[in-house]
Amino acid sequence: MTRRRLALAAAALLAGAAPAAAEEVRVTIAPGMPEAAYDGRVLVIFTRDGRSEPRFQADRSGNSAQVFGIDADGLRAGRPVSIGGGVTGYPLEDMREVPKGRYFVQAVLHKYDTFKLGNGKVVKLPAARGAGQNWRREPGNLVSTPIEVDFDPARAGTIALTLDKALPPLPEPKDTEFVRYFKFRSPSLSKFWGRDVYLNGHVLVPRDFDKHSEARFPLVVNHGHFPEGFSGFSTTPPDPDLVCVPNARFNEPCYNRIEQQEAYDFYKKWVSPDFPRMLIVEIDHSNPYFDDSYAVNSANLGPYGDAITHEFIPALEKKFRGIGEGWSRFVYGGSTGGWIALAVQIFYPDHFNGAFAACPDTIDFRQTKQVNIYDEPNAFWREGPFGRVPVMINRNWLGHVNWTNEMENRYERVIGSKTRSGGQWDIWDAVYSPMGKDGYPLPIWDKKTGVIDKKVAAHWRENYDLRHILARDWKTLGPKLHGKLNIYVGDMDNFYLNNAVYLMEDFLEKADPPYGGEVKYGDRAEHCWNGDPTLPNAITRLRYNSMYVPKIMDRIAKTAPAGADLTSWRYR
Repeated sequence: MTRRRLALAAAALLAGAAPAAAEEVRVTIAPGMPEAAYDGRVLVIFTRDGRSEPRFQADRSGNSAQVFGIDADGLRAGRPVSIGGGVTGYPLEDMREVPKGRYFVQAVLHKYDTFKLGNGKVVKLPAARGAGQNWRREPGNLVSTPIEVDFDPARAGTIALTLDKALPPLPEPKDTEFVRYFKFRSPSLSKFWGRDVYLNGHVLVPRDFDKHSEARFPLVVNHGHFPEGFSGFSTTPPDPDLVCVPNARFNEPCYNRIEQQEAYDFYKKWVSPDFPRMLIVEIDHSNPYFDDSYAVNSANLGPYGDAITHEFIPALEKKFRGIGEGWSRFVYGGSTGGWIALAVQIFYPDHFNGAFAACPDTIDFRQTKQVNIYDEPNAFWREGPFGRVPVMINRNWLGHVNWTNEMENRYERVIGSKTRSGGQWDIWDAVYSPMGKDGYPLPIWDKKTGVIDKKVAAHWRENYDLRHILARDWKTLGPKLHGKLNIYVGDMDNFYLNNAVYLMEDFLEKADPPYGGEVKYGDRAEHCWNGDPTLPNAITRLRYNSMYVPKIMDRIAKTAPAGADLTSWRYR
């Protein structure tokens, strides 16, 4: 290379220009895969860590493996798709920025189905296939065997990856003495999606359930993310040969042993003579956009609120001998489950007798995590006349920031276009936003620039801003919700969810008639503190199914109507 060309190249690098040469990854489907052609999202993941497959190392944190993604339509064996410079990545934005070195590399195809919706729209989305919309392990997805490569962004070349494995189906759960599986076809959701849609329940039944056919039971719905089974319940003590798995967040060297012990301790409480006999259900309402539906009616997800409240719960109560009246039903949950608990209590005030919401997702959109979607122009940046500061979106209990809003949204943009990432912001778009002309959700903001769409924000406010809805409708809602709204959150919640709770509390404390519930904060407590100041969050997060029981029993004693069945389910 001449001295002049060397000087020009050096000047280009100093100016921030990417090198002209760059390696690319070529992804091909192997012959013999289950389908002749695939629609979906092709992801390529780089990592230096060979202890696990690269696909399991990609997440929204700054410590994520490097991932790139593009859409593919009609991808067939022998017809490759290429990912290289100019394709958006995370955490680095471009493959040309990936440092020279040795990496383990893997490709994944997150498979999309074609849905012909009841309203006539046609969309391509990842169907819920049993793994809770986890693209890393969803049955039917294609993955490549990881390979180790020497990568150099300064040279032209090709890395060939072959999608040679289709992830197998997952077996349906089996009934046990205490946990029963309930599969229910929803007529309303099936009509919306243009295909059969099922809601699945993992039902914890009380001791001697089959021996007491005369008993009718209260129902508790433990809302949350996708359940593979009934969580936190085990009839056996911890495995004495357990290999410890440390938990950095809680600074616990053997957290899996703590989890197993808590699950066994709950079983012992559940079968003890004095524990009230009831039904507890965890619902699998995973869908093409997320691992749960937020249990409300939505333009993009369909009538999940009505389907769960008016179809699924009555059918479950009929099968498992629930009392079947509003005074005998309760909801609780944390994070997404905390928002759901409040939302279903507010939207269906007569159908439930109390919501216990821990660390709920944003319940006042003036603090959507840290973004005021009504007054602020941009969700990624707070701009001054000569500079700008990124909006932070995750912290630890000391306030140390882990990632920003732009980072989280770019990660979702890499994993899936058109709100198809299965990520947090994308599901809020899917649940809260109107449907666009193309059949996909209208985003609350531009995921590249962060500019907020105020028309979409107005739709969010009128339909899903829980604090706004309560303030707007308190004259009619207030009397129905007395004593039913209970909120618990740490004042150092990792996702700043306490900010919206402050705003909700401001309203509730002044509400007329009084709301009659409680709002409590955990000092320096992170996500998901749920109301017990005497125990660390590492423990209380494992006790949802027992910690609110005294409050539930108190509500039943105070509010059950005359002649209500308060005895058949209290057998010893």
